[in-house]
Amino acid sequence: MTTYDAWTVARDRAVWGGFGIATLAGTNWLDGTPRSFDEVPGLWSTDGQSAIGELDGERIVLAPFADREVVRPDGVPVRLRGYARDGLVAVRVYVRSAPEEKGISRIDRFAYDPGFDVPGRFVAASDPGLRDAEAIDGHVSQKRYGGRVEFALPEGPAALTVEQDADGTLFAVFADATSGTESHRFRFLDLPAPAADGAVEVDLNRAYLPPCAFSDHYLCPLPPAENRLPAPVRAGEALVR
Repeated sequence: MTTYDAWTVARDRAVWGGFGIATLAGTNWLDGTPRSFDEVPGLWSTDGQSAIGELDGERIVLAPFADREVVRPDGVPVRLRGYARDGLVAVRVYVRSAPEEKGISRIDRFAYDPGFDVPGRFVAASDPGLRDAEAIDGHVSQKRYGGRVEFALPEGPAALTVEQDADGTLFAVFADATSGTESHRFRFLDLPAPAADGAVEVDLNRAYLPPCAFSDHYLCPLPPAENRLPAPVRAGEALVR
């Protein structure tokens, strides 16, 4: 098995396996009043920091991205997860049957193309200040971009503005000439930490679908304007079927 094949197997497991990405059935925003929500057992509210539930006499506190598996009154197991964005708190619910109910079961991928695995160069931002970043639901927040990665496509030079994590790894959201037709309207790409001279591998065969391709309840970031590439990128994950 090639490293690319292993990557696709891991992606399928993360999306479809267990309470995977595709099983998100709801993102429920909370306030100080305990309320019930579809698919979510118990009553839920927030103290402004965590999602707080009352279920069968038990108090459940879920900090952002903390999980708890519980069983609904109908006997169906679900996974609950705390979530927060810009001071607002939600409880998310994952249900294993959600993909089947939505009629989705697989990822279509472009054929692997070594021509889309190319050397790149990371150029750090001279002033990585905050800038507006829009999410798929229209919410605008502030985001800091670490710089850009320059590389070559078959049609010519290209570049992607990237975020940089504390460990140096890079992340990009991009669209291209296939977006909205041959592929989803935008895709994600993880890149390794660049070398000291800025050298970094850009493998677009590992471009992957954002979580919101599998569930409308995700709040994915949209590509910055400069990451809407005019050339087609026929590599990586394309569509959900």
